Amino acid sequence: MDCEPKHTGNTHTGNTDMPLAFLLCPRHLLWILLASPLMAVDGCNEALYGHVMNEFCLQHFEIVMEELGKKLWCDWGETAGIYADLTNCTVILAESLDCFWPNHMVDNFFIVIHKKYFSSCSLTGRLPADPPFPILCSFIFVPVLITLLITALVVWRSKRSEGIV
Repeated sequence: MDCEPKHTGNTHTGNTDMPLAFLLCPRHLLWILLASPLMAVDGCNEALYGHVMNEFCLQHFEIVMEELGKKLWCDWGETAGIYADLTNCTVILAESLDCFWPNHMVDNFFIVIHKKYFSSCSLTGRLPADPPFPILCSFIFVPVLITLLITALVVWRSKRSEGIV
């Protein structure tokens, strides 16, 4: 059975349907069957929660992000739906494993994801770039010309006033 998720949804709307075959993979099915009974006995088992979060949420997120391509990682319009699915995945797992959400494990999980996928992105979602050449030249040359003009005017006025005194 194919255990790799296939990205079939639209990333613009946040609809990235995870096929049922991905969840019915033998190793995933084992986690689904064992996780709830084990967690009901003694509350949140953080080690199990972290492992299941990496197996389900992170693996799917990494595959979809690689399909998207590194050039589009900073395009929030493209990644918002994928990121929302990742967040929802951690919430659903926390609820099903009787863990609080958010918690320190989720915080660390998202910090690692941000460092790997979004560390080079600017706050606006666009990479910083120089303005077009004509605008850049005007920002450089206009102040320089004004400075030279003012300097020449001061020198001219100071020479002219020497003869009056």
